[in-house]
Amino acid sequence: MTIDCTFFGARVLGPEGWSDPPLSISDGLVQASSGGRIVDLTGYLVLPGVVDAHGDGFERHMAPRRGALREADHGMTACAAELAANGITTAVLAQFFSWEGGMRGPEFAEHVFGVVSKVRPTVAVDLQLQLRLETHLLDEFPRAEAAVDRFGIRYVVFNDHLPHQRLSEGRKPPRLTGQALKSGRSPEAHLALMQDLHARSAEVPAALDDLAGRLAAKGVVMGSHDDSTPDDRAIWAKRGAQVSEFPETLEAATAARADGAHIVLGAPNVVRGASHAGNIAAAELVRAGLCDALASDYHYPSPIRAAFRLEELGLCDLATAWRMVSRGPARLLGLTDRGDLTPGQRADLIVLDPETRRVMATLAAGKVAYLASPAAERFFAN
Repeated sequence: MTIDCTFFGARVLGPEGWSDPPLSISDGLVQASSGGRIVDLTGYLVLPGVVDAHGDGFERHMAPRRGALREADHGMTACAAELAANGITTAVLAQFFSWEGGMRGPEFAEHVFGVVSKVRPTVAVDLQLQLRLETHLLDEFPRAEAAVDRFGIRYVVFNDHLPHQRLSEGRKPPRLTGQALKSGRSPEAHLALMQDLHARSAEVPAALDDLAGRLAAKGVVMGSHDDSTPDDRAIWAKRGAQVSEFPETLEAATAARADGAHIVLGAPNVVRGASHAGNIAAAELVRAGLCDALASDYHYPSPIRAAFRLEELGLCDLATAWRMVSRGPARLLGLTDRGDLTPGQRADLIVLDPETRRVMATLAAGKVAYLASPAAERFFAN
């Protein structure tokens, strides 16, 4: 059930900045005129809901231990609750489709896609899917494309996690045994698979060109991942990848901006102050104007925390930072119906305590996805 009400007393973040007019919602949309119940939100902030363009924090909900998959639909419901508690109203669940196997393999990916399709109509948060395709998984390209069609996936990102340098030198990759155990293979079989995939590298460019062309024709948004050089980015731009996820260097990010790509950075990187992998700090790219979206990556609380952190660092004001977790990611996903609190937009919004920075309420398309005390008392007051 959607809420029909008018909020007053709060500071509201609109497209032009902060103001304090009443904000009305009904029929799941922001309305131009007041109506419905009156809800006093004095002392709180009202902001557009967070649009998370890339998050894989759901994995522990799907399988808290390796092989523990029986409660996956309940796990996804719990994940939706966690998303809402962190102000995320649209969540892109980034699922590997990889030779790495286990929870990154095609079988598990199809399982996740099926569970999300089942749970999506039952929760308020808009759950969307990203298929993260390993570039060298050539024989499974048809299967991946079939999953895109079957599950209505509108976002595909290309990864290459093969340790090419080690393989070309005939050396064993680091952490081989642990990765093999996660995949369900012996270390010998896992290494043999990587060697075989590496040996087919010459076939990869043409196969990717063909697949990218077909995905583009379907209207699928495509992205590159971990670009490290301008040449890397140029290759993907030529294939029609409109998104550059987590570029590793200033040069790669600059190239992405030059070719018109949307740039996604990790919100945890901003919160931590550095990349856990030793790449360029996200804050430095924000400072250079090379960020369109801050994504949760592996930690759902981080988008909101990162927005405030950017203000604290003096890199931008909160209104500008918030666009990187709301309007910016919505636009790169092609979602023009959300990301702003303007009449006609989806009523995706959060109520925030400015002192604690705690999410007090989350509404997605006008439906209550999360509600905490003491704000709950305001909603139910006579």
